Amino acid sequence: MTIEHPDARPAVHSVDEFVFSVPDLDLARHFYSSFGLDVRDVENGLALHTFDHPHRWARVVAGDGKRLLWLSLGIHAADEERFARLLAERAVDRIDPPAGADAGGLWIEGPDAIPIQLRVAEKSSPSTPAPRHFQEECRNQGRSPARSRTGPVHPLYLSHILLFSADVDAARRFYEDLLGLRLSDRSGSVIAFMHTPHGSDHHLIALAKSGGGGLHHSSWCVPSMDAVGLGAQQMAHAGYDQGWGLGRHVLGSNYFRYVRDPWGSYAEYSFDIDFVEAGDAWPAADHPGEDSLYVWGPSLPEDFVVNYELPNLTVAEVSPVA
Repeated sequence: MTIEHPDARPAVHSVDEFVFSVPDLDLARHFYSSFGLDVRDVENGLALHTFDHPHRWARVVAGDGKRLLWLSLGIHAADEERFARLLAERAVDRIDPPAGADAGGLWIEGPDAIPIQLRVAEKSSPSTPAPRHFQEECRNQGRSPARSRTGPVHPLYLSHILLFSADVDAARRFYEDLLGLRLSDRSGSVIAFMHTPHGSDHHLIALAKSGGGGLHHSSWCVPSMDAVGLGAQQMAHAGYDQGWGLGRHVLGSNYFRYVRDPWGSYAEYSFDIDFVEAGDAWPAADHPGEDSLYVWGPSLPEDFVVNYELPNLTVAEVSPVA
């Protein structure tokens, strides 16, 4: 089955950067450094990088609470004017950039009043399937890595983010009709997974039902199942033993471990997620609820899909082990 060439209409190609606030930058530095990211000090906050990769995936700034502040979505230079015309044709108002954001690109209000910047940037979403490292077949020698020689887990790149939304269907239409993303899979009006026609993992952005907007988790690619397990152990040793997994998703197919951060959201180690080639059609479908989350794994934490960014909701902080 063929579909229109990805350049037939403008589409964002990457989550270029997501920016959120937390009440304690030192704790954020400890959490994300322990997770295996390259955390750098920048003006007014922290920058989240992965080692041996030039891209800045996220920024964390100080605030009264944990809150998603804005998204910067990458577009190709040839699409900037096309997006500007499309926004004008659809009578989409342009907004001023939030405090602390750069003024470049095209700023609009996204679903759940989240500011979105469309900016020209190099494609940072993957253009090929994620690395898949498996042990060799057994040939009269052990295949397991020696525990004494396992090093720290360092994720390779940002795979996707999952956003809360008060209206998943309306948010999905916004990302499809205006920003050019395409549906990968969904489960009713509860959750939806979206990819870019320029090629990406099974989902670049996912949407989950809540009472309002927010960031549920960021997902980071690791190259093996061992890395998922070692990452879980690495975070437990750092004092972050709460979360979900190990397990395997149905939609996306990836193996996972979600690690709960001190503010009730998550960072995910992800291995072997499905990939959608540029220009290819993915067989999107509406899946029953039991197929929307996982094939196997432990039971969900009771508050796994609670949006702690909503007013009047709090979560006890997890104190890292000294």
